[in-house]
Amino acid sequence: MTTPLLVANAYAELSTDLEDWGPRVGADVGEPQMSGRIFYEGNGVQIGIWECTPGGWAIENRPDHETVQILAGRARLSDADADAASVELTAGDVLTLPKGWSGRWDILETVRKLYFISG
Repeated sequence: MTTPLLVANAYAELSTDLEDWGPRVGADVGEPQMSGRIFYEGNGVQIGIWECTPGGWAIENRPDHETVQILAGRARLSDADADAASVELTAGDVLTLPKGWSGRWDILETVRKLYFISG
């Protein structure tokens, strides 16, 4: 079974150099730049590290499920429901965004996250 080893390796490499992934497409605030590293991709799953500089964008009808752990930085996440309160995320926070979710990411201080995406 390689999954526990894969996760252990991912945590061991959290401070590794990241690849430049360019600007965040669809950003409507600032000019956020992304970088990251994919540790595993297959069987409808992707695990990696993602980092983004300050900026913001809306997400409509998310096409997949994502669970993240914020490793560094600060962001505000808002649900598309006008009555829902926004939440501020900082290092140590864990959240899941379900398939179909609509809302907004606003990166307040450069964020680094460990992510797990599944279809």
